[in-house]
Amino acid sequence: MKKRVVVALGHRALGTTLPEQKEAVKKTAKVIGDLIEKGYQVAVTHSNAPQVGMIHTAMNEFAKEHEDYTAAPMSVCSAMSQGYIGYDLQNAIREELMDRGIYRTVSTILTQVIVDPYDEAFYTPTKVLGRYMDVEEASAERKKGNYVVEEPGKGFRRIVAAPNPVSIVEIDAIKALLDADQVVIACGGGGIPVLEQDHRLKGASAVIEKDLTAGKMAEETDADSLIILTSVEKVKINMDRPEEEELREISVDQAKAYMEEGHFGKYNMYPKFRAAVEFLEKREGRSALITSFDKLDEALKGKTGTLIR
Repeated sequence: MKKRVVVALGHRALGTTLPEQKEAVKKTAKVIGDLIEKGYQVAVTHSNAPQVGMIHTAMNEFAKEHEDYTAAPMSVCSAMSQGYIGYDLQNAIREELMDRGIYRTVSTILTQVIVDPYDEAFYTPTKVLGRYMDVEEASAERKKGNYVVEEPGKGFRRIVAAPNPVSIVEIDAIKALLDADQVVIACGGGGIPVLEQDHRLKGASAVIEKDLTAGKMAEETDADSLIILTSVEKVKINMDRPEEEELREISVDQAKAYMEEGHFGKYNMYPKFRAAVEFLEKREGRSALITSFDKLDEALKGKTGTLIR
């Protein structure tokens, strides 16, 4: 049987602007093409921080200038980012595969991820996004029930919660595509955060760590491996100290110990390691790999990257 992998793409694999993204996905498609040519079943997820921030800013600015329109909620901005990132990604991967003589459908699923309304993250929002606002605009946001934070000398910005992913609404569709040996792009940006109210799903004013959702998708599709592509070739501990050390191959217990010792920034490597550990602990025989997207081929050969077993 083919090995099933979930690949989580970081900012570097996508760029930050429309033109940058068009170029970046061509290189990313080659990496995904290599995996498929090696015989892997592949599900792809991706970050969306610059993109969703751009959409959120654009929609709110438009609403300010046109009184008949309202600002777009975070859940809608997240859905829009999934659509346009997925559009570029799926076309680039399709083209790359066809250039190699591989005929495989590539599909993007607009994916909703259920979050817990009582998640502590809603009481302590941490994710800053969107444009800078003045005092009056910040006050108006607070009156709506939104959180804002001041950046001295620059102004105020929205700040939203980052709750944990509980379950993936469209997981059956994702699994069906993988079972049919198709390439699927799903859970982009951590998924569209939604609250479950009876049989109704309501968008939440939040964003979800994409690495945690990648781990959840890997778990729920019973993947063999989780691959997190980021900006570093190998993860380091004791950064910028004489005892700085690159991590090559470690166990789950070692990974947990490093996390507890505070080696990884809360919003940098920590979510990646947490996603890997939670995925690996669900079933034996799995692996998680963290490396840069341009070093994936070497990492799969055991020459580089940080591997957790």
